[in-house]
Amino acid sequence: MSELLLLVIYCALLGSCVGFLAGLLGIGGGLVIVPVLSSILLYFEVLPQQQVVVAAIATSLASILFTSTSSAIAHHKNGNVPWDLAPWVMIGVAFGALISGFMAALLPEKVVRIVFSVSVVLIAIKMFLSSKNDSPQERKIPNKGLLTIFTTVTGGLSAMIGIGGGALLVPLLTFFSVDMKKAIGCASACGIVIALFGSIGYISSGSSHFSLQEGFAGFVYLPALFGIVSTSWFTAPLGARSTHYLPVATIKKIFAALLLVIAVNMAIN
Repeated sequence: MSELLLLVIYCALLGSCVGFLAGLLGIGGGLVIVPVLSSILLYFEVLPQQQVVVAAIATSLASILFTSTSSAIAHHKNGNVPWDLAPWVMIGVAFGALISGFMAALLPEKVVRIVFSVSVVLIAIKMFLSSKNDSPQERKIPNKGLLTIFTTVTGGLSAMIGIGGGALLVPLLTFFSVDMKKAIGCASACGIVIALFGSIGYISSGSSHFSLQEGFAGFVYLPALFGIVSTSWFTAPLGARSTHYLPVATIKKIFAALLLVIAVNMAIN
């Protein structure tokens, strides 16, 4: 079996897991894709170590474009996408993601790794604590302009660390008393926008580093992208449907613990 085929198989297995999580928790899957794909790319010596994390982030965002689309379609069919709110959120995350896609590629690999690790730790802590809060305080959604500013920051950070934004958007929206299922559905829809504009930035900024003949579109590694998308597209709707049957709060606790392990591993390696 060729090394390239084996790499695609590993990525397909990764995609099946992150697709399900994307639908279940409203995340794009990048919190898992980035560290695992970084290890895969290093193992197969696809590119130098100092460029591995940026390539993993770019590939993660590109895959989230497909995963979030699949997840968002499923949530829309279940009536969980608040379209009166989603367009304003999308404007903010699109602007933030586009800027971040260009900026992150210019930062040193160590800085990107630290930003990712710290962000994941904070997200994990927030996710664990929010799973214990069954009766949140009522808060009004801010005016559309202020909400767009909040989501611009959210979209920028999401694109910088290669996630679809759900891990940041869901806590933000639920903070303003948006129903959890509606927040997850909105995050899935907005993940498409974050992934699209973030990918544009990474593809543009990486075009001078790698070529299509090497298997890259900018910083996006196409064989890995194919492997992840080949399974995540199908497992994301399964996760979306599972929000009606599985104990999401318990799963969030388990996932938060997993994120802490991932963050520590990223920081020390």
